[in-house]
Amino acid sequence: MTTQNLLVELFVEELPPKALKKLGEAFAGGVFGGLERRDFVDPMCAVTFYASPRRLAVHITNVRAISQPRAQAPKTLMPVSVGLDADGKPTAPLLKMLKTKLYHADVDVEWLMRERVFISEEGGKKVLKHDQGLAAGSTLLIGLESALGEAISNLPIPKVMTYQLDDGWSDVKFVRPAHGLVALHGSEVVKIQALGLTAGNTTHGHRFEALVDPVVLQDADSYAATLQKDGAVIASFADRRAEILKQLTAAAAKVGGGVNVIEDDALLDEVTGLVERPNVLVCEFEKEFLDVPQECLILTMKANQKYFPLLEASGKLSNKFLVVSNINPVDTRFVIGGNERVVRPRLADAKFFFDQDRKKTLASRVAGLGKVVYHNKLGSQGERVQRVRAIAKVIGQQLGGATLAAQADQAALLAKTDLVTDMVGEFPELQGVMGRYYALNDGLSLEVADAIEDHYKPRFAGDELPRNPVGLVVALADKLETLVGMFGIGNLPTGDKDPFALRRHALGVIRMLVEKDLPLNLDTLIQDAAATFKGIAGFEFGRAVVELQDFIYDRLAGSLRDQGYSAQEVDSVVSQKPQRLGDVARRLSAVRAFALLPEAPALAAANKRIGNILKKEPLEVDPHVSEVLLKEPAEIALYAAMKDVLPTANTQFDAGNYTASLQALAALRATVDAFFDGVMVNAEELDLRLNRQGLLKSLHDAMNRVADLSRLVS
Repeated sequence: MTTQNLLVELFVEELPPKALKKLGEAFAGGVFGGLERRDFVDPMCAVTFYASPRRLAVHITNVRAISQPRAQAPKTLMPVSVGLDADGKPTAPLLKMLKTKLYHADVDVEWLMRERVFISEEGGKKVLKHDQGLAAGSTLLIGLESALGEAISNLPIPKVMTYQLDDGWSDVKFVRPAHGLVALHGSEVVKIQALGLTAGNTTHGHRFEALVDPVVLQDADSYAATLQKDGAVIASFADRRAEILKQLTAAAAKVGGGVNVIEDDALLDEVTGLVERPNVLVCEFEKEFLDVPQECLILTMKANQKYFPLLEASGKLSNKFLVVSNINPVDTRFVIGGNERVVRPRLADAKFFFDQDRKKTLASRVAGLGKVVYHNKLGSQGERVQRVRAIAKVIGQQLGGATLAAQADQAALLAKTDLVTDMVGEFPELQGVMGRYYALNDGLSLEVADAIEDHYKPRFAGDELPRNPVGLVVALADKLETLVGMFGIGNLPTGDKDPFALRRHALGVIRMLVEKDLPLNLDTLIQDAAATFKGIAGFEFGRAVVELQDFIYDRLAGSLRDQGYSAQEVDSVVSQKPQRLGDVARRLSAVRAFALLPEAPALAAANKRIGNILKKEPLEVDPHVSEVLLKEPAEIALYAAMKDVLPTANTQFDAGNYTASLQALAALRATVDAFFDGVMVNAEELDLRLNRQGLLKSLHDAMNRVADLSRLVS
């Protein structure tokens, strides 16, 4: 069967640069998937996606001209009782169906009955079925048109455009108006249609620098080379990105002085989606702008102008920056001069905002937070700040006494004040960062200034934690206030919707408690935070405490599984809801070490059995044991062993040596096994039954202090 390489290109107006890579991958995957489902390609075919600002394309190797025939499902004809007579010969109804509906009058019925008709069970009855053999192959024209239509329909486009076709009546919907379609199977044009276009073998290159227009493509394999040669376009997203990175590195080296390009993959991807023929140029701005915090300058250059700032070897911002141009003129002075003129007003605005903001202290801005709405049910940012202050003072007192509590209170009071500054109003991404600069300008201590910036940390997975205890306290208080407040009014994350980033806040709380090993009780933290919402209408204290605690443990469990702990290990520890999260890693380590002991399976199974026995009791079992009521040798031996082993296990637990605590319990295996072999727990005598249940309750409590060992049993 003939196979050729296939090229499909959709030529459009400028696509959204931030989404270009995703659109290109989805387009290629959609076309290939559609052809694969229709048996035009094999899974091992090579698929290459192309995406430039004005095109989406895919190249697929070894595509069939006719789809591969495939087996069809057998067709049910009729019940055996209707189709066959007493001698097993075909009846008149069966012959009529075979000769008129399936084949033709002179068909060889004997061959057909022997090779294609068979008896099968269907719905408890015997029926005759017909093996239909292989379905005939379909043409690539039909298959590709359907596959392309599906790929276009399934592109990840959040918002589509509706535009009219040239006939003035019809309209289509797509991310941007489409103006050309190419479909080449080898060198042959596949005349498919999509978005009101008919495929051909011509496309368009660079708007200004293409050597010819239109660009004629000879075959599927020459696509990228022809576009680059005649159209001045690097069609491959990956190749264009690599070329930009190469030129950026070379330009930085040319500047000299050890400068480096600031790494930013998102910016690099976006710029790759903006240019077809990249040309990196070196520009500069006046050094006086370097008096402005470099975060402001970097943000305005990257976010507004898509420029690449340069950092000196010391980490300070250079007054030179790199521009990725989409044209390559002989004289680049006009391009460079134009970009320098464009960036100057942006930097001047940043300098103006910085100078104006420093005329007022952060303390003088606190009152302004009362006019900023935080949430219609939870009040203003000013009210929120007071709650964060109260929580921070309690945590600070627990961790560092009056001094830390006072510093945390001051930082919490000022942490949100930069929200009402001009700079943060223009660049919200700089909240916290500018607060630190303004705090230092006001003469505040470095600890408080750092805390103002750090109270947003960790802002994302892998982000660093606050750098000092003051920042840690305020960050905890800020995240707990958000979590408790939202849970208290029932504003919970659902599915993939989490507008207040509650999952991220919960993980931030977990990371700080775990990685800093803070001696704080989770339930107490949540209750103290919930107490600050007293008097707020619609706030439910119980829901905030219970549901939030469960939410945090769920996030903790997921995080631990991501770190490589097994589901059983995590479940055994987290199900106990340890209040000090800093202990969790040590508990998991202890569980893992315990599981390696030869006694572990038997003790875990016994623990599960004990739990099941105790669950059946309608009232809570009293762990008290009376030695006088111990009758059987096995229960006397178990009680004696517990008196010997449990003090050691408890001492190790209280000392935080969870591994030694669990390993001490291994000595109980033989006596536990003997107890279940020789003692009837639910004895008829009430006092004996209660005493034995108390014995098991004491054992169960001791065995589950570190983790629920029964969770280790499959």
